[in-house]
Amino acid sequence: MKPVAVIGAGITGLTAAFYLKRKGIPVIVYEASNRAGGVIRSIRQNGYLAEFGPNTLLETSPKVRQLVIDAGLQSRRMDPHPRAEARYVVRCKRPIAMPGSPLGFFTTELFSVKAKLAVLREPFVPRRRDGVEESIAQFVVRRFNQEFLDHAIDALVAGIYAGDPCKLSVTHAFPKLKALEDRYGSMIKGQIFGARERKRRGEVAKDRAPKFSFDEGLQVLPDGLAAALGDALQFNTTVTELTQTADGWRVATADSPPAMHSSVIFCGTAPRLAKLTVRLAGGERIELTTLGEIRYPPVASVVLGFRREDVTHPCEGFGMLIPKIEGFNILGTIFSSSLFPNRAPEGHITLTSYVGGERHPDLALLPPEKLYDLTCEDLRVLLGVRGKPTFRHSVLYRQAIPQYNVGYGKFRDLMNAIETKARGFFLAGHYRDGISLSDSIVSGCNVADRVEAFLKSTSAQTVHA
Repeated sequence: MKPVAVIGAGITGLTAAFYLKRKGIPVIVYEASNRAGGVIRSIRQNGYLAEFGPNTLLETSPKVRQLVIDAGLQSRRMDPHPRAEARYVVRCKRPIAMPGSPLGFFTTELFSVKAKLAVLREPFVPRRRDGVEESIAQFVVRRFNQEFLDHAIDALVAGIYAGDPCKLSVTHAFPKLKALEDRYGSMIKGQIFGARERKRRGEVAKDRAPKFSFDEGLQVLPDGLAAALGDALQFNTTVTELTQTADGWRVATADSPPAMHSSVIFCGTAPRLAKLTVRLAGGERIELTTLGEIRYPPVASVVLGFRREDVTHPCEGFGMLIPKIEGFNILGTIFSSSLFPNRAPEGHITLTSYVGGERHPDLALLPPEKLYDLTCEDLRVLLGVRGKPTFRHSVLYRQAIPQYNVGYGKFRDLMNAIETKARGFFLAGHYRDGISLSDSIVSGCNVADRVEAFLKSTSAQTVHA
Protein backbone atom coordinates (compact mmCIF):
# COMPACT_ATOMS: atom_id res chain seq x y z
CA MET A 1 0.00 0.00 0.00
CA LYS A 2 1.28 3.45 -0.91
CA PRO A 3 1.61 5.70 2.15
CA VAL A 4 -0.71 8.58 2.95
CA ALA A 5 1.01 11.97 2.67
CA VAL A 6 0.40 14.30 5.61
CA ILE A 7 1.50 17.88 4.97
CA GLY A 8 2.31 19.71 8.20
CA ALA A 9 3.57 18.41 11.56
CA GLY A 10 1.45 20.63 13.76
CA ILE A 11 -0.85 18.94 16.23
CA THR A 12 -3.49 18.13 13.58
CA GLY A 13 -1.03 16.49 11.21
CA LEU A 14 0.71 14.58 13.99
CA THR A 15 -2.60 13.31 15.37
CA ALA A 16 -3.84 12.22 11.95
CA ALA A 17 -0.56 10.47 11.11
CA PHE A 18 -0.39 8.81 14.53
CA TYR A 19 -3.84 7.27 14.21
CA LEU A 20 -3.36 6.25 10.58
CA LYS A 21 -0.22 4.39 11.62
CA ARG A 22 -2.16 2.70 14.46
CA LYS A 23 -4.72 1.57 11.88
CA GLY A 24 -1.93 -0.12 9.92
CA ILE A 25 -1.91 2.52 7.18
CA PRO A 26 1.59 3.75 6.23
CA VAL A 27 2.20 7.49 6.36
CA ILE A 28 4.83 10.07 5.48
CA VAL A 29 4.64 13.47 7.20
CA TYR A 30 6.15 16.41 5.33
CA GLU A 31 7.15 19.31 7.58
CA ALA A 32 8.68 22.48 6.13
CA SER A 33 10.38 23.53 9.40
CA ASN A 34 12.94 21.72 11.54
CA ARG A 35 10.59 20.79 14.42
CA ALA A 36 7.24 19.21 15.21
CA GLY A 37 4.40 20.91 17.04
CA GLY A 38 3.62 24.06 15.06
CA VAL A 39 2.65 26.84 17.46
CA ILE A 40 3.14 24.54 20.47
CA ARG A 41 6.53 25.38 21.89
CA SER A 42 7.89 24.86 25.42
CA ILE A 43 11.39 25.73 26.60
CA ARG A 44 13.13 25.08 29.93
CA GLN A 45 15.73 27.72 30.81
CA ASN A 46 17.25 28.98 34.07
CA GLY A 47 14.60 27.20 36.13
CA TYR A 48 11.72 28.66 34.09
CA LEU A 49 9.40 26.72 31.80
CA ALA A 50 8.06 29.03 29.12
CA GLU A 51 5.15 28.23 26.81
CA PHE A 52 4.65 30.03 23.50
CA GLY A 53 1.25 29.65 21.89
CA PRO A 54 -1.23 27.60 23.94
CA ASN A 55 -0.54 27.10 27.65
CA THR A 56 -3.18 24.46 28.37
CA LEU A 57 -5.14 21.76 26.60
CA LEU A 58 -8.91 21.60 27.14
CA GLU A 59 -10.54 18.19 27.44
CA THR A 60 -13.65 19.17 25.46
CA SER A 61 -13.91 15.76 23.76
CA PRO A 62 -13.17 12.17 24.83
CA LYS A 63 -10.82 12.06 21.83
CA VAL A 64 -8.44 14.46 23.56
CA ARG A 65 -8.03 12.22 26.60
CA GLN A 66 -7.79 9.13 24.41
CA LEU A 67 -4.94 10.63 22.38
CA VAL A 68 -2.92 11.21 25.56
CA ILE A 69 -3.55 7.60 26.64
CA ASP A 70 -2.79 6.14 23.21
CA ALA A 71 0.44 8.14 22.99
CA GLY A 72 1.55 6.70 26.35
CA LEU A 73 1.67 10.12 28.01
CA GLN A 74 -0.98 9.72 30.72
CA SER A 75 1.68 9.47 33.46
CA ARG A 76 3.10 12.82 32.36
CA ARG A 77 -0.24 14.59 32.33
CA MET A 78 -0.49 17.42 34.84
CA ASP A 79 -3.72 18.97 36.06
CA PRO A 80 -3.75 22.61 37.19
CA HIS A 81 -3.60 23.73 40.79
CA PRO A 82 -7.14 24.17 42.23
CA ARG A 83 -6.45 27.87 42.82
CA ALA A 84 -5.95 28.33 39.09
CA GLU A 85 -9.70 28.38 38.49
CA ALA A 86 -9.95 32.12 39.17
CA ARG A 87 -10.04 34.29 36.07
CA TYR A 88 -9.86 38.06 35.95
CA VAL A 89 -11.17 40.73 33.61
CA VAL A 90 -9.72 44.23 33.78
CA ARG A 91 -12.09 47.08 34.53
CA CYS A 92 -11.14 50.57 35.68
CA LYS A 93 -7.45 49.62 35.26
CA ARG A 94 -7.54 46.72 37.71
CA PRO A 95 -8.20 42.98 37.39
CA ILE A 96 -11.52 41.88 38.89
CA ALA A 97 -12.33 38.22 39.45
CA MET A 98 -14.99 36.83 37.13
CA PRO A 99 -18.00 35.48 39.03
CA GLY A 100 -18.17 31.72 39.39
CA SER A 101 -21.87 31.43 40.20
CA PRO A 102 -25.19 33.16 39.43
CA LEU A 103 -25.10 34.84 42.83
CA GLY A 104 -21.55 35.97 42.19
CA PHE A 105 -22.62 37.53 38.90
CA PHE A 106 -25.22 39.72 40.58
CA THR A 107 -22.77 40.91 43.25
CA THR A 108 -19.69 41.43 41.04
CA GLU A 109 -18.14 44.83 40.41
CA LEU A 110 -17.51 43.90 36.78
CA PHE A 111 -20.94 44.95 35.55
CA SER A 112 -23.41 47.71 36.27
CA VAL A 113 -26.97 47.10 37.39
CA LYS A 114 -28.08 47.80 33.83
CA ALA A 115 -25.85 45.03 32.44
CA LYS A 116 -27.06 42.59 35.09
CA LEU A 117 -30.67 43.37 34.21
CA ALA A 118 -29.82 42.76 30.54
CA VAL A 119 -28.81 39.19 31.46
CA LEU A 120 -32.15 38.66 33.23
CA ARG A 121 -33.92 39.98 30.14
CA GLU A 122 -31.97 37.79 27.67
CA PRO A 123 -34.26 34.71 27.77
CA PHE A 124 -37.09 36.94 26.49
CA VAL A 125 -35.17 38.46 23.56
CA PRO A 126 -36.56 36.98 20.32
CA ARG A 127 -34.22 34.96 18.13
CA ARG A 128 -33.16 36.39 14.80
CA ARG A 129 -35.04 34.79 11.92
CA ASP A 130 -34.02 36.77 8.81
CA GLY A 131 -30.97 34.60 8.05
CA VAL A 132 -28.52 37.53 8.16
CA GLU A 133 -25.06 36.53 9.39
CA GLU A 134 -24.11 38.58 12.44
CA SER A 135 -20.78 39.51 13.94
CA ILE A 136 -20.27 38.46 17.54
CA ALA A 137 -20.55 42.17 18.46
CA GLN A 138 -23.97 42.50 16.80
CA PHE A 139 -25.13 39.27 18.40
CA VAL A 140 -24.08 40.27 21.92
CA VAL A 141 -25.49 43.80 21.73
CA ARG A 142 -28.80 42.43 20.42
CA ARG A 143 -29.14 39.77 23.09
CA PHE A 144 -27.50 41.65 26.00
CA ASN A 145 -26.17 45.23 25.66
CA GLN A 146 -23.17 47.34 24.67
CA GLU A 147 -21.60 47.22 28.13
CA PHE A 148 -21.53 43.43 28.04
CA LEU A 149 -19.71 43.61 24.71
CA ASP A 150 -17.22 46.30 25.75
CA HIS A 151 -16.28 44.92 29.14
CA ALA A 152 -16.60 41.14 28.74
CA ILE A 153 -16.97 39.72 25.23
CA ASP A 154 -14.33 41.97 23.70
CA ALA A 155 -11.82 40.67 26.25
CA LEU A 156 -12.90 37.07 25.68
CA VAL A 157 -12.53 37.41 21.90
CA ALA A 158 -9.05 38.87 22.36
CA GLY A 159 -8.10 35.94 24.56
CA ILE A 160 -9.39 33.26 22.17
CA TYR A 161 -8.89 34.65 18.68
CA ALA A 162 -6.79 37.78 19.24
CA GLY A 163 -9.65 39.04 17.09
CA ASP A 164 -12.13 41.86 16.61
CA PRO A 165 -15.70 41.12 17.79
CA CYS A 166 -17.04 43.51 15.13
CA LYS A 167 -15.53 41.26 12.41
CA LEU A 168 -15.77 37.73 13.80
CA SER A 169 -18.81 35.74 12.71
CA VAL A 170 -20.98 34.32 15.47
CA THR A 171 -22.01 31.55 13.04
CA HIS A 172 -18.47 30.39 12.29
CA ALA A 173 -16.31 31.64 15.19
CA PHE A 174 -18.81 30.78 17.95
CA PRO A 175 -21.14 28.25 16.34
CA LYS A 176 -22.34 26.83 19.66
CA LEU A 177 -23.68 30.24 20.71
CA LYS A 178 -25.60 30.51 17.46
CA ALA A 179 -26.86 26.94 17.90
CA LEU A 180 -28.13 27.76 21.40
CA GLU A 181 -30.19 30.65 20.06
CA ASP A 182 -31.47 28.61 17.11
CA ARG A 183 -32.52 25.67 19.26
CA TYR A 184 -33.52 27.22 22.58
CA GLY A 185 -34.08 30.86 21.66
CA SER A 186 -31.73 31.99 24.43
CA MET A 187 -28.15 31.64 25.72
CA ILE A 188 -29.35 31.25 29.29
CA LYS A 189 -31.95 28.61 28.41
CA GLY A 190 -29.46 26.82 26.20
CA GLN A 191 -26.88 26.58 28.96
CA ILE A 192 -29.49 25.07 31.29
CA PHE A 193 -31.35 22.74 28.94
CA GLY A 194 -28.44 21.87 26.68
CA ALA A 195 -26.27 20.43 29.46
CA ARG A 196 -27.95 17.02 29.30
CA GLU A 197 -27.48 16.76 25.54
CA ARG A 198 -23.78 17.70 25.78
CA LYS A 199 -23.31 15.06 28.45
CA ARG A 200 -24.93 12.42 26.22
CA ARG A 201 -22.49 13.29 23.40
CA GLY A 202 -19.56 13.15 25.80
CA GLU A 203 -18.78 16.82 25.15
CA VAL A 204 -17.93 19.50 27.66
CA ALA A 205 -18.40 23.24 27.19
CA LYS A 206 -15.04 24.97 26.82
CA ASP A 207 -15.62 27.17 29.85
CA ARG A 208 -16.15 24.04 31.98
CA ALA A 209 -13.74 21.61 30.31
CA PRO A 210 -10.88 20.25 32.42
CA LYS A 211 -7.56 21.91 31.63
CA PHE A 212 -4.24 20.12 31.66
CA SER A 213 -0.66 20.16 30.46
CA PHE A 214 2.38 17.93 30.96
CA ASP A 215 5.33 17.87 33.33
CA GLU A 216 7.58 19.62 30.81
CA GLY A 217 4.90 21.64 29.07
CA LEU A 218 2.64 21.06 26.09
CA GLN A 219 5.63 20.28 23.87
CA VAL A 220 5.57 16.82 25.46
CA LEU A 221 2.53 15.90 23.33
CA PRO A 222 3.90 16.68 19.84
CA ASP A 223 7.29 15.27 20.86
CA GLY A 224 5.63 12.02 21.95
CA LEU A 225 3.64 11.76 18.72
CA ALA A 226 6.74 12.56 16.65
CA ALA A 227 8.70 9.83 18.45
CA ALA A 228 5.95 7.32 17.68
CA LEU A 229 6.08 8.26 13.99
CA GLY A 230 9.87 7.89 13.80
CA ASP A 231 11.26 7.91 10.26
CA ALA A 232 7.82 8.67 8.83
CA LEU A 233 8.41 12.29 9.83
CA GLN A 234 10.49 14.31 7.36
CA PHE A 235 11.67 17.76 8.47
CA ASN A 236 12.87 20.67 6.31
CA THR A 237 10.76 19.32 3.46
CA THR A 238 8.49 21.78 1.68
CA VAL A 239 5.76 20.36 -0.54
CA THR A 240 5.39 22.45 -3.71
CA GLU A 241 3.00 20.53 -5.96
CA LEU A 242 0.40 17.77 -5.82
CA THR A 243 -0.72 15.91 -8.92
CA GLN A 244 -3.59 13.45 -9.02
CA THR A 245 -2.90 10.27 -10.98
CA ALA A 246 -4.91 7.21 -11.93
CA ASP A 247 -3.78 5.40 -8.79
CA GLY A 248 -3.14 8.12 -6.21
CA TRP A 249 -1.24 11.37 -5.78
CA ARG A 250 2.25 12.43 -6.77
CA VAL A 251 3.83 14.72 -4.18
CA ALA A 252 6.65 17.01 -5.31
CA THR A 253 8.93 18.74 -2.79
CA ALA A 254 11.51 21.49 -3.13
CA ASP A 255 14.58 19.28 -2.66
CA SER A 256 13.58 15.65 -3.31
CA PRO A 257 12.29 13.55 -6.22
CA PRO A 258 8.46 13.23 -6.40
CA ALA A 259 6.88 10.41 -4.38
CA MET A 260 3.64 8.50 -4.91
CA HIS A 261 0.95 8.40 -2.23
CA SER A 262 -2.49 6.86 -1.89
CA SER A 263 -3.99 10.14 -0.64
CA VAL A 264 -2.96 13.50 0.82
CA ILE A 265 -3.99 15.36 3.97
CA PHE A 266 -3.14 19.07 4.15
CA CYS A 267 -2.73 20.18 7.79
CA GLY A 268 -0.78 23.42 7.35
CA THR A 269 -2.09 26.99 7.31
CA ALA A 270 -4.52 28.57 4.84
CA PRO A 271 -1.84 30.93 3.42
CA ARG A 272 0.41 27.92 2.72
CA LEU A 273 -2.48 26.07 1.12
CA ALA A 274 -3.23 29.05 -1.11
CA LYS A 275 0.30 28.87 -2.56
CA LEU A 276 0.22 25.12 -3.20
CA THR A 277 -0.14 23.86 -6.78
CA VAL A 278 -2.73 21.08 -7.00
CA ARG A 279 -3.57 19.46 -10.35
CA LEU A 280 -6.24 16.90 -11.18
CA ALA A 281 -5.57 13.80 -13.28
CA GLY A 282 -6.78 15.57 -16.43
CA GLY A 283 -4.37 18.48 -15.90
CA GLU A 284 -6.87 20.98 -14.46
CA ARG A 285 -5.41 23.14 -11.70
CA ILE A 286 -7.48 23.51 -8.51
CA GLU A 287 -8.10 27.14 -7.58
CA LEU A 288 -6.72 27.69 -4.06
CA THR A 289 -5.61 31.33 -4.08
CA THR A 290 -8.93 32.53 -2.57
CA LEU A 291 -7.96 30.80 0.69
CA GLY A 292 -5.09 33.29 0.99
CA GLU A 293 -7.74 35.90 1.89
CA ILE A 294 -8.25 34.28 5.30
CA ARG A 295 -6.93 36.78 7.80
CA TYR A 296 -4.11 35.72 10.15
CA PRO A 297 -3.03 38.69 12.36
CA PRO A 298 0.42 38.64 13.99
CA VAL A 299 0.70 37.86 17.71
CA ALA A 300 3.78 38.06 19.93
CA SER A 301 4.05 35.87 23.03
CA VAL A 302 6.06 37.57 25.78
CA VAL A 303 7.13 35.45 28.76
CA LEU A 304 8.57 37.30 31.75
CA GLY A 305 9.82 36.05 35.11
CA PHE A 306 9.87 38.16 38.28
CA ARG A 307 10.80 37.77 41.92
CA ARG A 308 7.64 37.03 43.88
CA GLU A 309 8.20 40.06 46.13
CA ASP A 310 8.34 42.33 43.07
CA VAL A 311 4.70 41.65 42.13
CA THR A 312 1.96 43.10 44.32
CA HIS A 313 -0.94 41.07 42.90
CA PRO A 314 -1.15 37.48 44.23
CA CYS A 315 -1.49 36.16 40.63
CA GLU A 316 -3.37 33.13 41.88
CA GLY A 317 -5.62 32.03 39.05
CA PHE A 318 -5.59 31.35 35.34
CA GLY A 319 -4.88 34.91 34.28
CA MET A 320 -6.49 38.16 33.19
CA LEU A 321 -8.18 39.34 29.99
CA ILE A 322 -8.14 42.99 28.98
CA PRO A 323 -10.92 44.73 27.03
CA LYS A 324 -9.87 47.22 24.35
CA ILE A 325 -11.79 49.99 26.14
CA GLU A 326 -9.26 49.84 29.00
CA GLY A 327 -6.49 51.21 26.74
CA PHE A 328 -3.63 48.79 27.42
CA ASN A 329 -1.16 47.39 24.90
CA ILE A 330 -1.27 43.73 25.93
CA LEU A 331 -4.30 41.55 25.17
CA GLY A 332 -4.05 39.56 28.38
CA THR A 333 -1.74 37.66 30.70
CA ILE A 334 -1.64 34.05 31.88
CA PHE A 335 -0.39 33.45 35.43
CA SER A 336 1.70 30.53 34.18
CA SER A 337 3.45 29.57 37.41
CA SER A 338 0.14 29.53 39.30
CA LEU A 339 -1.34 27.09 36.81
CA PHE A 340 1.23 24.30 37.16
CA PRO A 341 4.23 23.60 39.42
CA ASN A 342 7.85 23.93 38.32
CA ARG A 343 7.16 26.78 35.88
CA ALA A 344 9.44 29.15 37.79
CA PRO A 345 12.31 28.90 40.30
CA GLU A 346 11.49 29.01 44.00
CA GLY A 347 10.45 32.52 45.03
CA HIS A 348 9.69 33.62 41.44
CA ILE A 349 6.65 33.76 39.16
CA THR A 350 6.13 33.47 35.41
CA LEU A 351 3.73 35.70 33.49
CA THR A 352 2.88 35.03 29.83
CA SER A 353 1.41 37.99 27.96
CA TYR A 354 0.20 38.39 24.38
CA VAL A 355 0.62 41.45 22.16
CA GLY A 356 -0.84 42.26 18.74
CA GLY A 357 -3.75 40.49 17.11
CA GLU A 358 -6.41 42.49 15.33
CA ARG A 359 -6.34 45.08 18.12
CA HIS A 360 -2.68 46.14 17.74
CA PRO A 361 -1.09 44.17 14.84
CA ASP A 362 1.76 46.67 14.54
CA LEU A 363 2.84 46.17 18.17
CA ALA A 364 3.44 42.45 17.65
CA LEU A 365 6.14 43.32 15.10
CA LEU A 366 8.18 45.47 17.51
CA PRO A 367 11.71 44.35 18.46
CA PRO A 368 11.86 42.17 21.60
CA GLU A 369 13.31 44.94 23.81
CA LYS A 370 10.35 47.21 23.05
CA LEU A 371 7.92 44.35 23.59
CA TYR A 372 9.45 43.72 27.01
CA ASP A 373 9.21 47.41 27.92
CA LEU A 374 5.57 47.90 26.93
CA THR A 375 4.56 44.63 28.59
CA CYS A 376 6.35 45.54 31.83
CA GLU A 377 4.66 48.94 31.84
CA ASP A 378 1.19 47.40 31.51
CA LEU A 379 1.98 44.81 34.19
CA ARG A 380 3.24 47.58 36.47
CA VAL A 381 -0.17 49.27 36.35
CA LEU A 382 -2.27 46.11 36.41
CA LEU A 383 -0.37 43.78 38.75
CA GLY A 384 1.92 46.11 40.65
CA VAL A 385 5.09 44.73 39.01
CA ARG A 386 8.26 46.55 39.96
CA GLY A 387 11.92 45.85 39.38
CA LYS A 388 13.47 44.21 36.33
CA PRO A 389 12.43 40.80 35.00
CA THR A 390 14.65 37.87 35.96
CA PHE A 391 13.65 36.03 32.78
CA ARG A 392 12.66 37.29 29.33
CA HIS A 393 11.72 35.49 26.15
CA SER A 394 9.45 36.33 23.23
CA VAL A 395 8.26 34.61 20.07
CA LEU A 396 6.52 36.28 17.12
CA TYR A 397 3.88 34.42 15.14
CA ARG A 398 3.48 36.47 11.98
CA GLN A 399 0.41 34.46 11.00
CA ALA A 400 -1.00 33.38 14.33
CA ILE A 401 -4.72 32.55 14.37
CA PRO A 402 -7.17 32.32 11.44
CA GLN A 403 -10.01 34.78 11.87
CA TYR A 404 -13.44 33.28 11.27
CA ASN A 405 -14.85 36.62 10.19
CA VAL A 406 -18.30 37.35 8.76
CA GLY A 407 -18.47 35.67 5.35
CA TYR A 408 -16.17 32.79 6.36
CA GLY A 409 -18.74 30.40 4.96
CA LYS A 410 -17.45 31.02 1.44
CA PHE A 411 -14.09 29.54 2.48
CA ARG A 412 -15.69 26.47 4.03
CA ASP A 413 -17.84 25.97 0.93
CA LEU A 414 -14.72 26.19 -1.21
CA MET A 415 -12.92 23.59 0.95
CA ASN A 416 -15.85 21.20 0.62
CA ALA A 417 -15.92 21.71 -3.15
CA ILE A 418 -12.16 21.07 -3.40
CA GLU A 419 -12.42 17.77 -1.52
CA THR A 420 -15.36 16.70 -3.69
CA LYS A 421 -13.52 17.51 -6.91
CA ALA A 422 -10.08 16.24 -5.90
CA ARG A 423 -10.87 12.79 -4.48
CA GLY A 424 -8.22 11.62 -2.09
CA PHE A 425 -7.19 15.17 -1.14
CA PHE A 426 -8.26 16.05 2.42
CA LEU A 427 -8.19 19.31 4.36
CA ALA A 428 -7.95 19.50 8.16
CA GLY A 429 -6.75 21.84 10.88
CA HIS A 430 -7.41 25.14 12.56
CA TYR A 431 -8.43 26.97 9.37
CA ARG A 432 -11.33 24.56 8.94
CA ASP A 433 -12.43 22.82 12.12
CA GLY A 434 -11.88 25.33 14.95
CA ILE A 435 -8.84 27.17 16.28
CA SER A 436 -8.35 25.64 19.72
CA LEU A 437 -5.78 22.94 20.43
CA SER A 438 -8.54 20.48 21.28
CA ASP A 439 -10.38 21.36 18.05
CA SER A 440 -7.22 20.60 16.10
CA ILE A 441 -6.79 17.23 17.82
CA VAL A 442 -10.38 16.26 17.05
CA SER A 443 -9.85 17.42 13.45
CA GLY A 444 -6.81 15.12 13.19
CA CYS A 445 -8.76 12.16 14.62
CA ASN A 446 -11.67 12.73 12.28
CA VAL A 447 -9.60 13.13 9.12
CA ALA A 448 -7.75 9.90 9.89
CA ASP A 449 -11.14 8.13 9.95
CA ARG A 450 -12.17 9.83 6.71
CA VAL A 451 -8.98 8.72 4.97
CA GLU A 452 -9.39 5.16 6.22
CA ALA A 453 -12.93 5.07 4.82
CA PHE A 454 -11.73 6.50 1.49
CA LEU A 455 -8.97 3.91 1.16
CA LYS A 456 -11.40 1.09 1.94
CA SER A 457 -13.84 2.35 -0.68
CA THR A 458 -11.17 2.68 -3.37
CA SER A 459 -9.83 -0.76 -2.51
CA ALA A 460 -13.33 -2.24 -2.84
CA GLN A 461 -13.81 -0.52 -6.20
CA THR A 462 -10.52 -1.94 -7.44
CA VAL A 463 -11.54 -5.48 -6.40
CA HIS A 464 -14.92 -5.22 -8.14
CA ALA A 465 -13.32 -3.75 -11.25
